[in-house]
Amino acid sequence: MTTLLIITLIILGLTALYLLVLRPWQLKWGATAIEIKRLMPGDEIVAKPTFDATRGLTINAIAENIYPWIIQMGVTRAGWYSYDFLDNLAKRSAEVILPEHQNIQIGDVIPLSPDGKQGMLVKDFKKNEWMLWWDKKGDTTWVCSSKYRFFSAAILFNLLIEFFDIWMMRKCMLGIKKRAEKLHL
Repeated sequence: MTTLLIITLIILGLTALYLLVLRPWQLKWGATAIEIKRLMPGDEIVAKPTFDATRGLTINAIAENIYPWIIQMGVTRAGWYSYDFLDNLAKRSAEVILPEHQNIQIGDVIPLSPDGKQGMLVKDFKKNEWMLWWDKKGDTTWVCSSKYRFFSAAILFNLLIEFFDIWMMRKCMLGIKKRAEKLHL
């Protein structure tokens, strides 16, 4: 066998492993079959998403103790409760509820940029139940759906989401769980 053929077979094998095993797992991590099938707020925004993730975990706390952690998220706010060095400019995520970030409104920015001005926008919410963030173009929502634009500069961001989002989101969700359950005691 030639080296090129061996490399090609390895690449095809890794691609198959990702598409058949790893990708389905990361898009549905922790969610039940019922949660995966049910309609979510904002499902109608991203038509035919390329990336459509439904993830879940059980938090042993009442909704009123979970929601405050979610609405204060973002760079320049409470952080992401995840890998702070990577996604919060090396600033430690909040371990307490921050009253100054508890009044969220439709149209508010959930900051992703160091200046706090760029990010997802609050599209809609129902207090203590759900919150929907979006990119205003209709390509991405955070009830996590994205439509990849393969011939756009945004594809670089999309590929980061494709391969690394699960690690950040998993840690973020576990961080919210830890904080909400601690508050619940």
